Parts: sequence; C-alpha cells; structure tokens
Amino acid sequence: MSATVLHAEPVITRLRSAFNHGSDRTRLLTLAAELMREAGEPYTSVYLYMLHGDDLVLEGFAGRETDHTRIPVGKGVCGTAVATGEDQNVGDVRGRENYIACNTFTRSELVVLIRRGDKILGQIDVDSDVLDPFTAAEEREVRLVADALAALL
Repeated sequence: MSATVLHAEPVITRLRSAFNHGSDRTRLLTLAAELMREAGEPYTSVYLYMLHGDDLVLEGFAGRETDHTRIPVGKGVCGTAVATGEDQNVGDVRGRENYIACNTFTRSELVVLIRRGDKILGQIDVDSDVLDPFTAAEEREVRLVADALAALL
C-alpha cells in the first residue's frame, strides 16, 4: 500500500466535532477544505461545490480564489464528474479538452463526488500544481472525507 499525503481520519474527527458543536453547512465545507489543504503538496487548492439544480455552486474553499463559483453540469472536469456520476482523476489537465482553468498553475485535478446513496450532493475538487500526484490510495482518503460530509450535511 502506498503512503498518502492526506489522512482522512483526523479530518473526519474534526468535521464531526464541528458538526456536534453546531457548525453550519458553510462552515463544515470550508473546514473540510482547510483541513485537506493543510495536508500540503499536492493539495494546492481545495474547492467544495454543491449541486443546485443543474449547477455546481462553490460553497467552501481553501487555497487560491477562483472566478468559477458556478459550473454547469457537464462542463469541465467538475461538471463531467456529475454528468457521468464518476469521480475524475486527471493527471495532466492540459490534455483535457473541456478543462476549465481556475489558474495557469494548475497541472492536475481530482474530483470526488459527495453522495448520499445514489444522490449526488456535491463534490470535493482538489487542484494541484504537481503533475499526476493522486494515487488510488490518495483518492480513497478523499473519498472517506466525501462520505463523512455526505452523512453530516
């Protein structure tokens, strides 16, 4: 098993504690982004988009600001994840035809859906300045955080 940068359990513990102390949805999403980004490289920026009809709406983030606060389902890596119902691990975004660039430094992107059963609630979108850093083990850690958020939201 390969080592991971992100360790989901401490993140989940902090999220549960915040929930138990009355943190609202916006605070939980922002806290998740902040804690994940604290893992360090390759977590350059972490965005939490929630599904509102046919749009993903940015509700929490840590890292670089983005102008992409609304993304239509089917557009870019984020919108493709929702449209296909599949997580997206793009090792080099420059090779993706429908990529929506948040900035010129991003080289890879990992999008993990937040689901409750079959229903997609939103997603965790991790941007990295590093080429192809997200292993299957890393993706599993992000999935654990996404699953915890699905239970708390």
